[in-house]
Amino acid sequence: MAEEKLNEAIQALKALESDSSVPKSVKIKINSIVKLLEDKGETHIKVSRAMHELEELSEDANLPSFTRTQLFQITSLLEVV
Repeated sequence: MAEEKLNEAIQALKALESDSSVPKSVKIKINSIVKLLEDKGETHIKVSRAMHELEELSEDANLPSFTRTQLFQITSLLEVV
């Protein structure tokens, strides 16, 4: 179940990355989070780092409110992992 939620979060991040309304600087950060989650290693450490980066990203002033809501939903998915 945890692996399914992790994959779901990665797919949601990839979908967000391909969204044309998301600023380029945010897409770059999302890409680094996806790479972090796809790397080999301890799952709980990867998820913790990703959640921290998502939290920082959600505070970006250039972030559209809809995108911020999506980031919160992705963070909720990762909390289950």
